[in-house]
Amino acid sequence: MMRVKGIAVLVALGLTGPGMAWAEAATPAAPEAGIVRPAISVSTVGKQVLRDRVIAGGMVGAVDEVLVQPLIEGQPIEALEAEVGDYVEAGQVLARLSLTTLELQRSQLRAGLAQAKAGVAQAEAGVLEAAASADEAQRVAVRTAALQKGGNASQAALDQALAASQSAAARVTASEKSLEAAQAQVELAQAQLDNVELNLTRTSVVAPVAGEVLSRNAQIGGVASAAGTPMFVLMKDGALELRADVAEADLVRLQQGMTARVFTVGAAEPLRGHVRLVEPGVNSATRLGVVRIALDNARTVRSGMYADAEILLAEREALAVPVSALGAASTVMLVKDGVARRVSVETGIRDNGLVEITAGLAAGDLVVTKAGAFVRDGDQVTPVPAVTQ
Repeated sequence: MMRVKGIAVLVALGLTGPGMAWAEAATPAAPEAGIVRPAISVSTVGKQVLRDRVIAGGMVGAVDEVLVQPLIEGQPIEALEAEVGDYVEAGQVLARLSLTTLELQRSQLRAGLAQAKAGVAQAEAGVLEAAASADEAQRVAVRTAALQKGGNASQAALDQALAASQSAAARVTASEKSLEAAQAQVELAQAQLDNVELNLTRTSVVAPVAGEVLSRNAQIGGVASAAGTPMFVLMKDGALELRADVAEADLVRLQQGMTARVFTVGAAEPLRGHVRLVEPGVNSATRLGVVRIALDNARTVRSGMYADAEILLAEREALAVPVSALGAASTVMLVKDGVARRVSVETGIRDNGLVEITAGLAAGDLVVTKAGAFVRDGDQVTPVPAVTQ
């Protein structure tokens, strides 16, 4: 019994003495309690081609609409030479007006002009006759003055000769004025005839520019008038543009010359275009501005169609992460050595579900794909590559 107690004492002393260190070294360490690391989807920061775009939509219309009106009034329309959809050249006849009334006026004015020219000839003859009479009267007055000076003619005869000379000179002046009046009548008749001739040429209603006929309001038998609706509406050079509505925040980012792609219903390929004009005003009710996009090849669209536009502002290769990785205040959860840390980043272009990172991350970094995941700053996680959609 005493032997057993001694052994127990020795064992107790060994456990509390230097032998304790040996026992700890020889005994394997107990495994640390297992930490459950949640599997979190992560995305790798890498370079992507990003495009900064503005999306807008609106109606297609002509760049320039030209209204064709008759240049003379009151003439019936006899023929129409163009139809809606026709492409016409500058100077091409679109419609013809009646010539009957104007041709009658031309005949009358030609007769009046001939009569006026005859009056000029008669006036010229009167001037010649008056001038000859005046010369003769002047010679008689000179002879009579010489005779009176020599005592061979009376003073009364001299006075009569001088009066006759003055009267003849006055008739010359009157004849010249009559000639001027006759010449003025000729000029007036000629001007009236020229005006009728001009109106006769205007009976052919022609296209002032080349373009496509958008509408035709003229009807055969109608009376041409510039006071009513235009006879024809032309789309100058067949050029179309898209007048697209743009949010005011995007309007200030647009500039003339920027390229665009235009999408229409039923088109297999988008149309190419460029920004022709950014209107300076903004609609006070809708808070929308208007950008005009000229279409490079408008043969597949028609005026009045609706279209969407994608205007390219910038295109570059840059570091990018999914937009879903971006949290509040421009932060992301960076995963490094299995630990998630919240870091601030600077962003740029957003395109197709990606956002450009201009500062705060490097290529190859891992970030939590969804900022809304239940991960806090400092959490240990098991990164799992996100599945690419």
